[in-house]
Amino acid sequence: MAVTSFYLLTDSHYVSKKNWVEGKPITFRERSDQIALKATPEILDTFIDKIIADSETDTVLFTGDNVNNCDMNSHYEFRERLERLVNAGKKVYVIYATHDYSGSGEDNNWFSGCRYTETGTEPIESMKKGGLYEFYCDYGPKQALSVHRESGSYSVKLGDRVRLIAIVDNGDGGGYCGLFEDGVEWLKNEIKAAENDGDYVLLATHHPVLPPWEIYRHVADHEMYGGYRELWKIMCENGVRVIFTGHTHIQNIRKYTDDNGSWFIDISTVALANSAGKMRKVTVDAESGECNVTSIGIDKLNGLDTGGLSAYEYLYPLNFPGIWEKLIPFAASDYDEFLGLAEGYLPDDKLRKYKALVKLASKKAIKMKMSTVAKLGKSWRAMSPTQKQQLKSIKLTDTVFEILRHIFTGNAPFTPDTVEYKALDGLIARADRLVERFNIKQVKKIIPERSSLREIAQDFLYNCRTGNDDEIQISLK
Repeated sequence: MAVTSFYLLTDSHYVSKKNWVEGKPITFRERSDQIALKATPEILDTFIDKIIADSETDTVLFTGDNVNNCDMNSHYEFRERLERLVNAGKKVYVIYATHDYSGSGEDNNWFSGCRYTETGTEPIESMKKGGLYEFYCDYGPKQALSVHRESGSYSVKLGDRVRLIAIVDNGDGGGYCGLFEDGVEWLKNEIKAAENDGDYVLLATHHPVLPPWEIYRHVADHEMYGGYRELWKIMCENGVRVIFTGHTHIQNIRKYTDDNGSWFIDISTVALANSAGKMRKVTVDAESGECNVTSIGIDKLNGLDTGGLSAYEYLYPLNFPGIWEKLIPFAASDYDEFLGLAEGYLPDDKLRKYKALVKLASKKAIKMKMSTVAKLGKSWRAMSPTQKQQLKSIKLTDTVFEILRHIFTGNAPFTPDTVEYKALDGLIARADRLVERFNIKQVKKIIPERSSLREIAQDFLYNCRTGNDDEIQISLK
């Protein structure tokens, strides 16, 4: 029996260079985001170069938000990249999502194409929801065993005993991004058909079926896959072990187990357009039923002068969270430079009005050591002399920046055995007690039921889920 492998890419958010000129509008738009909009062509091309160089893997899957703002310029150029893969001998499958079309009154999706001029924006032609199927028909539906025409979902045979069911979950384009009743029945039938043929089933969709962190589902349930609880049940009842998702821009692997012990894993992939963008390589051994998932990034950006910097070094400072690593030091040392960098990102009038306060707070933050955090959290006394010495040498800002660096890339480094974890955990546990003692309702309402600030924080301090957000081996049996 053969081994099947494919690459998975998500959230490329491609922006045509026809859609902007250098100026404040595009710069401010990019600053306010956490993806590198202007460099998206070079990012996508560099990943495609890597895929083409792999002669052993002939299949590629894109799982939505392929372009950033649904404009036709970007769609045509994105499709040219797909054809480059096809011409290199690759089979290409595409799922599209809410960034890929303009609702235009057809549903609740509010995206519309625009071009960034020197002074503002101007409307340009957008892809309509009804046009997506025909535009991308060659990349999935044409090769499909079955198509659900209403949603655009389809199932294809990827290799020996491996079937992909690609779920297009646009739904109503707003508060419900999932399959409607007819689509759910189609999905159930496709899973049964695969089972009857002895195939392993891999699901893929755009919106998360499991949240990267429980607080995500609590505060942004509408950003989840519509009807995710029903999908949990379908997967568990039918022994479907894995679903690949995107949308959150977060590298995350999470397992769900129901009351009967049935389980599945949601593998979410960081946005390709993130400064630390990655793609997944998925390999399935039909004989053993083993599914192996790894992650691949890029070191250099092909076609872009980065001044000798790596892709990550060049892209990370452009927007959140990297921009904060420059903002805070500038606020303390060079306020004019700080105002220039913050323009279009933070309110200029308030920054000028509260200049003295912002400068003072920034200076204090830069000077604060993790030893102060440990003392505030009352964990200082339990520390060993060596641990205390470590904490005295670690800046609070360095720890916070390290946490921010891993929000989208996963695998945060502060495991329970680190001094940073011990100090922060103590402080957050104390905050929990204060919230309860003084019944601080504004904080309580953001905490999921039967959870706490401490539990929320753990998701950001280290991988308390599967242990590694970059790779996993799963038995599909």
